[in-house]
Amino acid sequence: MDILLSDTWYFTWIILPALIFFARILDQSIGTLRLIFLSKGMKHIAPFLGFFEVIIWLLAVGQIMQHLDNWLCYIAYGAGFAAGNFIGMTLEEKLSIGTSIIRVILSSESPELITALKAHNFGLTILDAEGAKGKVKILFSIIRRKEIPVFLNTLHLHHPTAFYTIEDVKEAKEGVFKYVRQKSLKNGMADLLKKAK
Repeated sequence: MDILLSDTWYFTWIILPALIFFARILDQSIGTLRLIFLSKGMKHIAPFLGFFEVIIWLLAVGQIMQHLDNWLCYIAYGAGFAAGNFIGMTLEEKLSIGTSIIRVILSSESPELITALKAHNFGLTILDAEGAKGKVKILFSIIRRKEIPVFLNTLHLHHPTAFYTIEDVKEAKEGVFKYVRQKSLKNGMADLLKKAK
């Protein structure tokens, strides 16, 4: 009678740790995305991802419980967790989901910059303020994250010494956005799956 695959040394010391490693990458990547979606208020997508995250995690932990004497499984589990965090954050950056607020502080007038940003259809709020070294202009713009490179390229072209900050926005309503179109949950999920491919 043939020896079962699970009884062989290469399954125990190569295949099993590799399976645990890739399972942890998958479940931790999903978990990282789930937390990011929660922080952005996407409460319909997060539970869907959470279901698959827990199922995969249970499968990985179940294998470790069956092979407690295999130290390589522990290393694979930890390495998969670390790699999954990194991959999850990288995926989220590639998807560029959500909106951000950009604050720009200009130490001098820059009508060319304002004209160029408006030409790109960025909504702007402009305020006069007082800085540490005198009067300044503050520009506020709430934009989609995938449009940040265009905004920053325009800013660096017309005012390379400008000070700016960028923060994520959980929710934004009304305002001026480039290429605005209403999305249903179904269309939003379809777009998300296309981006993930």
